[in-house]
Amino acid sequence: MQFFLNELKTVLRGLRARKGRSALTILGIVIGVAGVITIISLGAGAQSLILGQITKLGSNLLAIMPGKSNEDGPPAAAYGITITTLTREDAEALRDQIRFPHIMGVSGSVTGTATLLWRNLNVDTFFEAVEADSFSARNIEIASGEFINPTNINANVLVLGQDVKELLFGENDPIGELVKIKNIPFTVIGVAKPRGNVFFNNEDDKVYIPINIGQKQILGINYLQMIGIKVDAAANLESTITDIEQLLRERHNITNPEDDDFAVMNLADAVSLLTTITDALKMFLTLMAGIALLVGGIGIMNIMLVTVAERTREIGLRKAVGATNRSVRNQFLLEAGTLTFLGGIIGIIAGVVISYLVSLGARYAGLDWDFIISPISIILAVGVSILTGVLFGLYPAFKAAKLDPIEALRYE
Repeated sequence: MQFFLNELKTVLRGLRARKGRSALTILGIVIGVAGVITIISLGAGAQSLILGQITKLGSNLLAIMPGKSNEDGPPAAAYGITITTLTREDAEALRDQIRFPHIMGVSGSVTGTATLLWRNLNVDTFFEAVEADSFSARNIEIASGEFINPTNINANVLVLGQDVKELLFGENDPIGELVKIKNIPFTVIGVAKPRGNVFFNNEDDKVYIPINIGQKQILGINYLQMIGIKVDAAANLESTITDIEQLLRERHNITNPEDDDFAVMNLADAVSLLTTITDALKMFLTLMAGIALLVGGIGIMNIMLVTVAERTREIGLRKAVGATNRSVRNQFLLEAGTLTFLGGIIGIIAGVVISYLVSLGARYAGLDWDFIISPISIILAVGVSILTGVLFGLYPAFKAAKLDPIEALRYE
């Protein structure tokens, strides 16, 4: 133990004497370790965000979009292209409990932008025109007042998102107040509970109005942009999709599935795809960080070789007074290991700080991003950094140990 401490003191004195070179030597290790910590943290945060979004929406949801989907991506309607193949009659047909016993809710909707006017205030926001059972189908909860329901579905009523309520009314109670959209008066009947961002859309920066009013008076259309379906259990999703596809083909006079003018999307499959993408991206970026560690290791080997050359006379003197090949080898291995250990510690600190700053930025942007640091990633980063130093320090260490003391003392 005493021998190890003596060797460590010698190594630290040498590193202090070459501060600039030592700092440059460990830079690659710092970048690699910080990259690994940051990437693993961001990957965990992204997956937590995705799961959180699904929790808000509910896991047993289907989305029917107009336009055909294919292996290359989602239907064109998902990109904002106008397709008019879905109607309220389609949504109504899906409410047949005899044919669709596992469907618990059907939510046809259209969306658009709007300027809300209240007294001398105005707010630019989004509106979503929904049906009476949309709130239960999409797990939207009410903070005050009531939802749009069968008794007011044909009236000019409106439910405020939390952000819109605060911008227009502040701490005042908005229930019963009149607001205008395109000079059409609406009575505020409720305020939704905060939902935050759902798939990068701020659900609190919107208002909800009845589907009839949104289609006819605001947009002047007779089609739906989406139909949301809530199924009773995840086990019944696939069979329900098959039944929905069969019904819509019957209603749209489609005999060949290749001619489908709609797409039924399983939210769980979308989550699985997003998780797969984040995993693949995390692996790729981890590989890039690994390459940085490799470059750092090569840098350490080169610097150690230069150090061996510069300290040839010192090595010869040590061997001349009794130092063994083993002690010389261990000194240089310890020096390489110390460099990479220091680089690993600095890299961990940098990675944690970067990850924390990213999570702060994401939360500032309105995303429910969790700051997650895995202890395993820290242990792995330290272990890999030390292993890198030892592996890439072996050749210079053995080269130093094999120096002939007489020839080393002659070295200029």
